[in-house]
Amino acid sequence: MLNDDQLDKLRVDGTKIRIVRDALEQNDVVGIVVAWDDEYVLIRRQNRRVVKVKRSYAVQPASEERRWSLD
Repeated sequence: MLNDDQLDKLRVDGTKIRIVRDALEQNDVVGIVVAWDDEYVLIRRQNRRVVKVKRSYAVQPASEERRWSLD
């Protein structure tokens, strides 16, 4: 889980990230960080829709190969 400073850096830099929610790649959310609170992060996808996801999901840079683990 990312802390507030890490999320702010991703937001300011406009870094595209991947939220890995489960083993299926089609369920990933790829976009940029818009806002967050204690429980959720808002991600703006390429189609400009905003998705609200839990902060507990794995976060990876979108430029890297997708990684999935059960831990």
